[in-house]
Amino acid sequence: MAEDDQISPAEGVDVSGASKEQQAAGVGILLQIMMLVLSFVLGHVLRRKKIYVLPEASASLLIGLLVGTLANISHTQTSIRAWFNFHEEFFFLFLLPPIIFQSGFSLSPKPFFSNFGAIVTFAIFGTFLASIVTGVLVYLGGFMYLMYRLPFVECLMFGALISATDPVTVLSIFQELGTDVNLYALVFGESVLNDAMAISLYRTMSVVKTHPSGQNFFMVVVRFLETFVGSMSAGVGVGFISALLFKYAGLNIDNLQNLESCLFVLFPYFSYMLAEGLGLSGIVSILFTGMVMKHYTYSNLSRSSQRFVSAFFELISSLAETFVFIYMGFDIAMEKHSWSHVGFIFFSIIFIGIARAANVFSCAYLVNLFRPARRQIPPKHQKALWYSGLRGAMAFALALQSIHELPEGHGQTILTATTAIVVLTVLLIGGSTGTMLEALEVIGTDSHINESPLASISSRMNFEENNGYMSPDDDESSSNKIKMKLHEFQRSSAASFTALDKNYLTPFFTSQNGDEEDEIKLLTSGNEELEDLDNDNDHYLS
Repeated sequence: MAEDDQISPAEGVDVSGASKEQQAAGVGILLQIMMLVLSFVLGHVLRRKKIYVLPEASASLLIGLLVGTLANISHTQTSIRAWFNFHEEFFFLFLLPPIIFQSGFSLSPKPFFSNFGAIVTFAIFGTFLASIVTGVLVYLGGFMYLMYRLPFVECLMFGALISATDPVTVLSIFQELGTDVNLYALVFGESVLNDAMAISLYRTMSVVKTHPSGQNFFMVVVRFLETFVGSMSAGVGVGFISALLFKYAGLNIDNLQNLESCLFVLFPYFSYMLAEGLGLSGIVSILFTGMVMKHYTYSNLSRSSQRFVSAFFELISSLAETFVFIYMGFDIAMEKHSWSHVGFIFFSIIFIGIARAANVFSCAYLVNLFRPARRQIPPKHQKALWYSGLRGAMAFALALQSIHELPEGHGQTILTATTAIVVLTVLLIGGSTGTMLEALEVIGTDSHINESPLASISSRMNFEENNGYMSPDDDESSSNKIKMKLHEFQRSSAASFTALDKNYLTPFFTSQNGDEEDEIKLLTSGNEELEDLDNDNDHYLS
């Protein structure tokens, strides 16, 4: 009995402590839900009133900043504040996967693949160029004592993480105002692949920093290609496996639709965790899984499951995006920042603007070299692309990681600079996007981003015929023989892949149902209306 009497008080203390922790968790989660509700309601009001000066992402960030500042001033309990700390593991493992998967899953195939060469150029070569330019300029700025000096590899790490763009604000305004579908596809496609590229570059530079001996430039490139190509292969492989499973498992019957939907939802996370477990990039993997599953697996689902998974991933992606900005705003207000190095912040903002310009204008020049005059990216779209390079949660999460990977003070300086850049770009650039679009006259150009089914089909037919940008000038006489050969090679490669997909991949990975026949019937019935659209080649596709 004596022992029991001695144990009971101790247990009572533990229970009391656990109860307080549970209460703190409840309060923390309640505050998060309240901020989410406020953010969604405010975003709806802003859209309804057509107030583009404060986009939804900016409003979410401001709500997080405001609540975080109030919590800091009021000395809120540490146990409650702990629920708002931005944990990069939570971000990368739970919040980011649904956002990236939905990005790949919701890609419009025709605009994306008609501009695929340009998107890959901007996202891969352009991001690599921007990260190198930023890193070199930051290093030179430190060398000339203009700003806080960092070692060269750490400058490259900063260049890689700050090159991750997050134009969710710009894209939402593109949709609201209506802009050219090719411009939308370029900004959207670049941002999706850009995140994967930036993470791969950052991790490669992190490996070089950790193991500096025996790392030459060739090995760094090999390591990056190994990560990127390996992750892409893993994602595509998982997507193909899911397509075969849903084709032959016979799950698209009435009493198995719940199982069908559950399995579909699990495959993206399987792809992400597989890549992370293999030491690859889960972001790259889940992105390509989303693209493959939409193209092949989705058609093997029953109608009700198709509606469910589309709505489900759109829902959790929207929740995750909003929560990320709130989460980030709160943590920015709560984090200890190194504001003593104002020069580093000031010059970093200038340098990323220069790097973004080097990315966009050099890549656009390269793309236009190999395109006929009627498909070239116009200067006003290039300027819109440059302006769309907002920084967001990806850069912030990688900057938080750098605190643990870099020496004392270095990581803190990078985090502070990244925080300032994120807040500046999201609030100022995001809020002025509508004015920028109007100034460049790229809004209201026959956009079909939110279009009717018949218009959507006509748009897809036009893409198949014209494959991208159109302008009145169709004169290719100025193109030299090399350009013409490259253009012919590009066209033949695209035709070969389309034939491969149509004749082999689609029949092998999908069940042949009536979907295509229904679309053909709809196309046939709409031929008379589409004849007028086919003759209208004096406008940009939208």
